[in-house]
Amino acid sequence: MTTTVDARRTTPHARPARRVPRSVTVSAWAVPVMVVGQFALISGVPVAIALVGAVRRVREPAARWAAAALALTYVVPLVAWLVRPDGAESLSKDMHPAFAALIVAASAALVVALRRARTRGLS
Repeated sequence: MTTTVDARRTTPHARPARRVPRSVTVSAWAVPVMVVGQFALISGVPVAIALVGAVRRVREPAARWAAAALALTYVVPLVAWLVRPDGAESLSKDMHPAFAALIVAASAALVVALRRARTRGLS
């Protein structure tokens, strides 16, 4: 009679690798699409999802920093639009193109950091 050893039983303390949540990845891709497509105010929803998901579920520090940078680059033109008494009728029309470029760059940095976290298994 032979016995086999199950590989899963030899390491009882090994935890399964947590994956990068799909909602964070989709949100990171949706932000630049929405900003370039002139839906900057609505893109606050994916920015919030990406920030909360990256901080709570992703262990890669670069992804957390990139999500924070994305949120910061989004909040600056939003606050400027809200406090300005003679602002445009929409955030997309009031936002300087440099801010749109910064938001797209920060979102690209988040996508790269999430990809790196996925390949390294630090999600």
